[in-house]
Amino acid sequence: MDGELGELHRCETHVIPLVIESALGNRGPVEVFGTDYPTPDGTAVRDFVHVSDLADAHVLALKYLMAEKQSFAVNLGAGRGISVLEIIRAVEKQAGTVIRREPGPRRAGDPPALVADASLALSLLGWNPARSTLDQIISSAWRWHQRKPRHGK
Repeated sequence: MDGELGELHRCETHVIPLVIESALGNRGPVEVFGTDYPTPDGTAVRDFVHVSDLADAHVLALKYLMAEKQSFAVNLGAGRGISVLEIIRAVEKQAGTVIRREPGPRRAGDPPALVADASLALSLLGWNPARSTLDQIISSAWRWHQRKPRHGK
């Protein structure tokens, strides 16, 4: 949560790092793929979960497997959708800057919204994503991106 750890991609495709890189001036405008979805603001909605919450779920799953001796499959997610524009606004708030954006076409096969139902993870494992609000995810990612190594250095 303190921004000590992060994931460095040479060819970034994930929306949160792309928006943060744009806010930091390391990338041009953010292309918003689809602005005409049947969602509240017209942009795609996805479920975001902090990697620390995912790590907690994996530890709980290992404990369960060791105790119960049977495997299972569960969905992991925060259980609430966040739109692309909400992410952009949250990064703008964190960065104190306006992020340039350009509308782009929808990507083939992208549904308007995907939100996880993690109720089985809660009932089997007692897992609850405690660090997965939009502000927590953005502030953690923002801290890491401010100090991350630059590509090629």
